[in-house]
Amino acid sequence: MKIPSIPGFDQGAIEKYAKNAGWLMIARVGSLGIKIVVGIAVSNYLGPKEFGVYNYPLVFATFFIAAAALGLDGFVTRELLRFPEKKNELLGTAFVLKLMGGIVVLPLVYLAYHIAMGMTKLDAPFSYILVVSFTGIIQAFNIIDSYFQSKALGKFIMKVQVMGNLLSAAFKLFLIVMGMSLNWFIAALLMDVIALAIGYIYVYQKEGGSIFEWKFESPLAKFLLKNSWPMAFSAILISIYMKIDALMIQGYLGSAQQGIYSSVVQLSEAWYFIPVALVTAVFPAIMNAKRDDPERYQRRMQNMYDLMVWISVSIALFMTVASPIIYKIFYTPEYWPAAHVLTIHIWAGIFTFLGTASGQFLIAEGYTKLSMLRTGAGAIINILLNIWWIPKYGITGAAVATLIAYFSSNFMILLVPKTRQQGIMMLKSLLFITLFEKIKNRGQAAK
Repeated sequence: MKIPSIPGFDQGAIEKYAKNAGWLMIARVGSLGIKIVVGIAVSNYLGPKEFGVYNYPLVFATFFIAAAALGLDGFVTRELLRFPEKKNELLGTAFVLKLMGGIVVLPLVYLAYHIAMGMTKLDAPFSYILVVSFTGIIQAFNIIDSYFQSKALGKFIMKVQVMGNLLSAAFKLFLIVMGMSLNWFIAALLMDVIALAIGYIYVYQKEGGSIFEWKFESPLAKFLLKNSWPMAFSAILISIYMKIDALMIQGYLGSAQQGIYSSVVQLSEAWYFIPVALVTAVFPAIMNAKRDDPERYQRRMQNMYDLMVWISVSIALFMTVASPIIYKIFYTPEYWPAAHVLTIHIWAGIFTFLGTASGQFLIAEGYTKLSMLRTGAGAIINILLNIWWIPKYGITGAAVATLIAYFSSNFMILLVPKTRQQGIMMLKSLLFITLFEKIKNRGQAAK
C-alpha cells in the first residue's frame, strides 16, 4: 500500500517509519481494546471499593518502578542508533543497572508505605504493594524493547505486547468466572509483567540475539548513569504528577471514590499509547533530520505537533459526547457519577500528546534537565491544586487539577529562551494556526 506523502518528511523516510508505526499502532490498538474490556469487567466484578484497593498498589509502586528504570530506555535507544555495534555492551550494562535499581527500591517501598500508614488509613495491605513492586525487577528485561525501537522493528514489539495482553485478559476473565478473590487479581498484575519479559526474551533470541552475549562494562555504566539520571528523575516526577491525584483521593475520600476515579483514568489514559507509538516510530527519522538538515528537522517537529493536536482533540470531543453513554451501558450504577469527571479528564490528553512529542525534542537537543524541571513544575502544581480542590470538589476537583497541571508543565518551555520556539510551534498547532496555513497554501497552489 502506498503511504501518502507528508509535508516535512521525505517519502523514503516516511515509508520506512510509517510501516514501523503501523505495527506499533496495531499492537497498541489491540491492547487498548483488550484492556478496556477487561478493565470494565474487573471494575464491575470487584466494585468501587475493592477496585480502589486493586489500583492503589499500582499507583503507590509506580513512583518506585519509575525510579528503578533509571531513565535508561530512551537513552539506550539513542545510543543504539549511534553505535549499533555496541549492542551487547549497551543492553547488558543497562540490564544490570535496571536489575539493581529494582532491588534497591524494595526497602524504600517498605519505608514509604509505613510512613503513609502513619498519615492516613490504607485499605491495601503491604503484601499487595510488595507484589506489584517486584515489577521494578522484572522490567529490567524491557531493555530489549530499546533494541527493537532502534532498528524500527515495531512488528516484534507488536507480537510481544498483543500476546501478553491476550494472556493477561484471558487470565483475569478466568478469575472472574471462577469467582476468585482480590488476592488473585493482585498476583495477576505481577504475572502480566513476567509474561511480557518472557515474550521479549523469546523474540529477541528468535531474531538472532542472545541475552547470554550481553556484557556489563563499568565505564559504560558510569556513562549511562551520568547521562540518564535527569530522565530517571523526570520519569519519577512524571509518575508523581500523573498519579498523585489517585493517592490523594485515597487519603481524602477513601477507596470507593478512588475506585470510581480509577475508572475515569482507565478510560482517559487508555489513549496515551498513540503519541508514544507515533513518536517511538518516527524518532529515528527526527534524529536523522537533526543531523542532516536542521530546516527539515523543524518541519518534522511542527508536523508532529499538528498531528498530535488533531488526534487528541478528536478523541477528546468523541469521549466528551460518549462518556455518559459508556458509563450507562458498560458500568454498574455505582460508577455512573464518574461520567462527568471523564468529560474533564479526557481533555488533559491533548497536553499529554504534545508533551510526548516535545519530550523527544528535549532529548534530541540534550535538554534532559529542562525536561525534568518542567515535569517537576507540573507535579508541584498538581499537588497544590489537589490539596485545595479534592476536599471541596471531590474527584471532579482532581480532574480539573490534572488538566491545569498538564497544560502548565508542557508550556513551561515558553519561559526558556532556547526552547521558546518549540513552545510557539505547539501553540500554533493547538490554536490550529498551522492547519489554516496549510489549507490556505493548498488553496493558493490549486489556483
